[in-house]
Amino acid sequence: MMVRLSRRTSIALAIAALAIMTSIAPPDPVRAADARQLSFYHTHTRLSLDVVYYANGEYIDSALDEINRFLKDFRTGEITEMNPQLLDLLHDVRNELGTDEAFEVISAYRSPQTNEMLRATTTGVAKKSQHLKGNAIDVRLRGVRTTKLRDTALHMERGGVGFYPTSDFVHLDMGSVRQW
Repeated sequence: MMVRLSRRTSIALAIAALAIMTSIAPPDPVRAADARQLSFYHTHTRLSLDVVYYANGEYIDSALDEINRFLKDFRTGEITEMNPQLLDLLHDVRNELGTDEAFEVISAYRSPQTNEMLRATTTGVAKKSQHLKGNAIDVRLRGVRTTKLRDTALHMERGGVGFYPTSDFVHLDMGSVRQW
């Protein structure tokens, strides 16, 4: 069955269709520019990850899941949710340093079992470590001296910063602003 529309109705429908099509705006270049990407190399598992974890004004759940699996306790396989603010700190530190190189991960999430084992065999491991909460990471940044990485993180004043020159890594966490 064919329906004939008046010229006036046809024009009104065409205008309505045009209005709908123009209301579906292309991606805002400013919002697209807000994409946050991180690259990691895990020194213990020898695995790498390069992922955009934030775009268009929001965190990307599938990317956060991928990061959580990558930063799991490599000794036990236990996974936790890493604090997205910690990821933002890593992103901002890397941008401040003007590099897009990978972070070399020494330690991220630690299960209670791993933390207790490290406390028994190593000095300087906190009983209530931020690593237990997914709030901390121990890293190097390829091509950047760890002293420069430390100084940049300290300047940002967004959490705890520990410097381990003998082991050549920097601890970053989302706890109170402090340094050691």
